[in-house]
Amino acid sequence: MSHHEIPLSSPDITKHEEDLVLEVLRSGRLSIGPMQEQFEALVAKRCGTTHAIACSSGTAGLHMVLVGLGIGPGDEVITTPFSFIASANAILYVGAKPVFVDICPTSLNANPELIEKAITPRTKAILAVEAFGNPTHFDTYEKIAARHEIPLIEDSCEALGTVYKGTRAGSFGRAGVFGFYPNKQITTGEGGMIVTNDDRLANVCRSLRNQGRAVAGRGSIAGGSTAGSWLHHERLGFNYRMSEINAALGVAQMERLDELIELRNDTANRYIERLLDVSEITLPTIDPECSIMSWFVFVVRLAAGYTREERDRVIAGLRMHEIGAGDYFPCIHLQPIYKRAMGYQEGSFPIAESVSQRTIALPFSTTMTPHDVDLVAQTLEVMISRENLSRRD
Repeated sequence: MSHHEIPLSSPDITKHEEDLVLEVLRSGRLSIGPMQEQFEALVAKRCGTTHAIACSSGTAGLHMVLVGLGIGPGDEVITTPFSFIASANAILYVGAKPVFVDICPTSLNANPELIEKAITPRTKAILAVEAFGNPTHFDTYEKIAARHEIPLIEDSCEALGTVYKGTRAGSFGRAGVFGFYPNKQITTGEGGMIVTNDDRLANVCRSLRNQGRAVAGRGSIAGGSTAGSWLHHERLGFNYRMSEINAALGVAQMERLDELIELRNDTANRYIERLLDVSEITLPTIDPECSIMSWFVFVVRLAAGYTREERDRVIAGLRMHEIGAGDYFPCIHLQPIYKRAMGYQEGSFPIAESVSQRTIALPFSTTMTPHDVDLVAQTLEVMISRENLSRRD
């Protein structure tokens, strides 16, 4: 045993975050207040968008964007099978059909050529995901969407702060959505944010997050009354609000975003330097035109030829030595609910499946020391060597 537990992820919380949360608790204003507005302004400024709409999670944000764009039963939305399941689930929430396309083996994002081929008269949007924060192809997705006159929804839940070809993550499509779970670049505990330059969509999403109420001070939405009370509802909405407590965390974290990104880059660079000569693994590939990579997680994958069972034993070995590790991401189309509902089987998307069965998410956070990185790398090498020896038996 290492006698030094290294978790898979760990939030970076300082006295500044604590002070802002206490300020909210002492104010008596715990929801729909100035801290949310401040948080939204900070995110909108960072993304270069007109609007930012705070909500309870990235999943909620994706759901509201799809509703706001009028996507529903009978419609198709093209997306990736290599992502956290929420990106596809949001499509099912509105009754539409997720249409998966296979991924690029280098970027791990959806293959643009396959997106183009998958577009039909029923395609109402492209929901693209920056896998692990990697923005490669997003300018191409934007062009494809414009050419076919359909919206690009950017699932940027893993990419806050990333800049690609001069464009900031979240601002490629009609709308972008961020998530603030504790393993993200910044955290609000739970929370999300929609960013957009579309005035109508922004106002609809503000209404949707608050039980379909009119948006105070913003006039009528879709012909609704501007004179309604707290109990006046213009549309079917949701309870997707973000509390002032969560927003306070977000404000403090956004004020530290550059520092947090720099620390994440330091950790990623240490991993790359330490693991560069390990022939049995493939390291993450970052496009040289990505001027800022904010790093959601650090995921390596075993070389081609290793099986899922061997990968799982490597992960189990790391955990046995008190080192957090995960299998990011199991393919969405092979999750039980998707296999049952949509009939997918192994072999449907061979590149995504091949990558997925060999990925290992290593511990990654701003608080990791060089010694932590070295210990993880050393243990990973030992576990891979153990598998190599088993192969020879």
